[in-house]
Amino acid sequence: MAPVNLFRIHLVLGYVAWLLCFAVYIWPRLKAMDRFDAQRAIATLHSFRFFGLVFILPGVVGSNIPAGFATFAAYGDFATGVLALLALLTARMRALFWFFVAAFNFVGATDIIVDYYHAIQTGLDVMPGQFGATYAIPIIYVPLLMITHAVAFYLLLQPPSRHAILTGEQS
Repeated sequence: MAPVNLFRIHLVLGYVAWLLCFAVYIWPRLKAMDRFDAQRAIATLHSFRFFGLVFILPGVVGSNIPAGFATFAAYGDFATGVLALLALLTARMRALFWFFVAAFNFVGATDIIVDYYHAIQTGLDVMPGQFGATYAIPIIYVPLLMITHAVAFYLLLQPPSRHAILTGEQS
């Protein structure tokens, strides 16, 4: 089978597997939490996005990985990770926390969408071997990240809990 077909199958199955796992194990737990705790859990996952800098680490990715893809992906992930860390660090300052939650989700989702676009525009999708040691990132990690961004946006659009309204807290 051609590498491009294997890569596309891996991408699709990465989303399918994570959606199944998410629906059964993760979503019920997040749904049971208040918005604040659920967003903290999501921010914790995304706080590891600094790892995306590996795309510009010589010797880890193939020498022909398109620079436009690698640089944008690396720094987009890094920015998202820093914003997620700032959300976690400002958890006691609720207004700042919610600002950073919105920011890391906007930056992170935009990063992933633009990375997919760059991968297609630069032909990376037809030469997936150039991902080198980072091949697992778009197959295993990115689907979970994108799913949690969608959930985070959904939760951001939910009204605060009745308890939060009564106590004057932002949940």
